[in-house]
Amino acid sequence: MRKLLYLHRDDGRTLFQPPISSPSPSPSPSLIFPDFFPSIPVAKSAFDLATLSFIAGLILLSLLSLSFIVYLRLKSRRLQHLENFNSLWTVRLLLVVLSSVWAINEILRLPLVRRRYLYPFLPSINLQQQANICKVHVVLSLGLFEPSFFITLLYLVNVSIKKKKPSRIWALASLFMVCSPMTMLQIVFVYFSPWEGKMPRFMHGSSVPGNDMFGNRTMLCTYPFFSCLIFGAFSVVYAMAFLLSCWRVMALVINKGMRNRINSLATVVMVALSAQIVCLSLSWLWLPEDAAYGFVVLAMFLFVTGSMAIGEVILVIKPITDALAAGAEVRRPAAAAEEVEENPSL
Repeated sequence: MRKLLYLHRDDGRTLFQPPISSPSPSPSPSLIFPDFFPSIPVAKSAFDLATLSFIAGLILLSLLSLSFIVYLRLKSRRLQHLENFNSLWTVRLLLVVLSSVWAINEILRLPLVRRRYLYPFLPSINLQQQANICKVHVVLSLGLFEPSFFITLLYLVNVSIKKKKPSRIWALASLFMVCSPMTMLQIVFVYFSPWEGKMPRFMHGSSVPGNDMFGNRTMLCTYPFFSCLIFGAFSVVYAMAFLLSCWRVMALVINKGMRNRINSLATVVMVALSAQIVCLSLSWLWLPEDAAYGFVVLAMFLFVTGSMAIGEVILVIKPITDALAAGAEVRRPAAAAEEVEENPSL
């Protein structure tokens, strides 16, 4: 577990740094295990650039999904047999929007992006204000966008086996009511931690002071222990509910292609949630300045990104393409009948 030393200064501020085992001029920043990975600027920037690349890929996929939703929406206005397929377009749209804003929110924790594109517009920003940015990132990521995405995904899986589709307003309202407790808990433990000053900072702090790849003093974002604990409890409950829903769908669906999609979705989501909990637990062993921390956080980001991408493909793109294909099959007999009426000799 992460061990931090607190240094009380005359100006009232509290800083913390890893324990120094030797008086060498450049002590290792690793807290418990030796630094197996070199903490060099190239490695740090490589983590940020890799994250930005996958963020761009997820946003492009979301734009593609959005185009499918809009296209089906326009098609369903002219073709009545597509209206039933388009009844949940708002929920699918919410799924796409949540994955996009989650990806954009991940940019807030990247020192490279903040230093080059955010801080030039805020020249007077201090370390405390930078720490507030990290708090916003943690609350939005673990408390709002990510839980909301997975709950919306679960909703789409459940509603797929219902004959009567719920109204769009009720669907959005129910999703909001389910997601709001997670958001409120994260806000309480990140902004109003009742144990602040009584427990080690890694348990409630969402940032640590350090140096970015340019050598500038900055606040590096972390994931506090209590936020991870809340998200871990959510993941356990969600995993049981999601597996139960997938089992119910598999019991009713006889289409082999649909069964393969559900199996793939369940596998990806379970692996992503499990890997995220493991990575969050391992992240407490190092400071954000360590390259090992960068590897762990990047791996966690990739697992979540992959689950969101697969979720969009299976629950947005594939159902819409199937609906359009089914709509084309329905139109062919009608078009053939009209042609026979106009040309009886055929």
